[in-house]
Amino acid sequence: MRLYGVIGWKNAGKTGLMERLVAEVRARGFTVSTVKHTHHRFDLDQPGKDSFRHRAAGAREVLLASHTRWALLHELGDAAEPPLAEVLAKLAPVDLVLVEGYKRDSHPKVEVFREGEGRSLIQPDDPTVHAVACDQELEGLPVPLLDLNDTQAIVDFILAETGLAVRAPEGAGAACFEPPALKGMASVDAAQALLRGALSSVTGRETLALNEAAGRILAADAVAERANPPATNSAMDGFAFAHASLPESGEATLALVEGRSAAGAPYAGKVPPGHAVKILTGALMPDGADTVVMQERARAEGGVLRFDSAVTPAANTRAKGEDVAQGAVALAAGTRLGPGEIGLLAALGIGEVSVRKRLRVGVLSTGDELAAPGSTLDPARTFDANRPMLLALVGRWGHDAVDLGHVPDDRDTLRATFDKAAAAVDVLLTSGGASAGEEDHVSALLGSEGRVAQWRVALKPGKPLLLGDWRGLPLFGLPGNPVSAFVTALLFARPALSVLAGGDWLDAQGFSVPAAFAMTKRAGRREFLRARLTAEGRAELFRSDSSGMISSLAWAKGLVEIDEDAREIKAGDLVRYYPLGAFSL
Repeated sequence: MRLYGVIGWKNAGKTGLMERLVAEVRARGFTVSTVKHTHHRFDLDQPGKDSFRHRAAGAREVLLASHTRWALLHELGDAAEPPLAEVLAKLAPVDLVLVEGYKRDSHPKVEVFREGEGRSLIQPDDPTVHAVACDQELEGLPVPLLDLNDTQAIVDFILAETGLAVRAPEGAGAACFEPPALKGMASVDAAQALLRGALSSVTGRETLALNEAAGRILAADAVAERANPPATNSAMDGFAFAHASLPESGEATLALVEGRSAAGAPYAGKVPPGHAVKILTGALMPDGADTVVMQERARAEGGVLRFDSAVTPAANTRAKGEDVAQGAVALAAGTRLGPGEIGLLAALGIGEVSVRKRLRVGVLSTGDELAAPGSTLDPARTFDANRPMLLALVGRWGHDAVDLGHVPDDRDTLRATFDKAAAAVDVLLTSGGASAGEEDHVSALLGSEGRVAQWRVALKPGKPLLLGDWRGLPLFGLPGNPVSAFVTALLFARPALSVLAGGDWLDAQGFSVPAAFAMTKRAGRREFLRARLTAEGRAELFRSDSSGMISSLAWAKGLVEIDEDAREIKAGDLVRYYPLGAFSL
């Protein structure tokens, strides 16, 4: 595992930078873990929790486990603090480990420094500090100076230092044109991994009002301008009081003060000890109160409130910042803004955002045999289904779909169309002409005058995949068969276009369901079969697996994935199912 540290004096901004670094490294397609050196007797457990009680009873280790995470608490007792190397050995393998603290260890580090704090730099006498990240200009440094607010530049520096891939200046990295030296065909995973590591954003930035930003991709981290909630408030209709006013057991009797605290109209006074005040859901907690009892569990008569004193401290309240703290990264750069994201940013007081400009995706069909739908009855001609289908896909994925029409099998016409596209769009999707046959002019022209890699992917349907570059324009050559073009676009074009647009690589999320079919599959290629779920939740397949059955694209509601191994599938066996919604459709 590669290791890089972040150090600095207290309140220099180390943790904020770590938070941004993790989000940006993940956005680049790498896995990342963190190690934080905590101070003194810091404890992540809390008194009263079951795990705390286990430890207090003398357990050497307590393992907490749930369906979302697990954590191992190990008591050192009188033993010495373990060195960093021993701590790192407990981590699962990842691409990069970011370490906050451990400034005396020998791994490379970036020092976070803010001027005006009355402290000097740590780094002048420390050869392990390779750069300083500061919010102001510093002169005379023996190491590079990085802008503390430029997360992307800091990540570029760290990735270069650790030997991981640096964000490419152009959209299609050279690695795209170097398929792995494999005998036979490349696996789906290998092809996706190469794309993921070699692509980067090609889109510019612009600032939009929040109400105009739906569907756009954040170009910079969105930072909370205020906390959410902005102040501690009540989660229930009830009565607010100081928990210290309650007896240890039995019935509590508190005097009611006049007035109430309501949302938008907080109680103006202070609640004295031994007193309570009426409070409504969402209202700010009054001064002197820290706990709420639900009105259903209390009796208010004659200016006196009575209820069972078995109420936990801070019950029925929402703490300030428990959702998002002020200054925290609410959404990382690369996030696509859907309705939920728009709502979050609005709640945090963010009125405008820096977003990526829409990716302009040109769609081009090639081939003499193609004709516009409905233009002829000649059975020797094929209606162009790919271009309308791909334009619809691109639009559904949130990009600017540009129709570049149909080009016959003519090298000069194709060259002129490519030149026009290079000036008009950010990336080009073609269908047909992607193989190495006599009439495959797309691959031939790119091979002679551009850059091209012809991939043979172990995939059914959709074996041929062409990756090209024309005058700096990234090009994806999809198969001419509409079913193959559809599946290939979902598996390769969709995640690649997201990265080119400034977003994350998109992995489709599937789940296991019982098969409503039986089949025998030979080893070799990964198959994606057109399917949909029955009323009983079983996956049924289209009546034919022929890639020429275009009606299957309208019939199917998802895809069943069968891996490369030979398999004998019986009805009821579990298979992997991807609803079309997993591909943003």
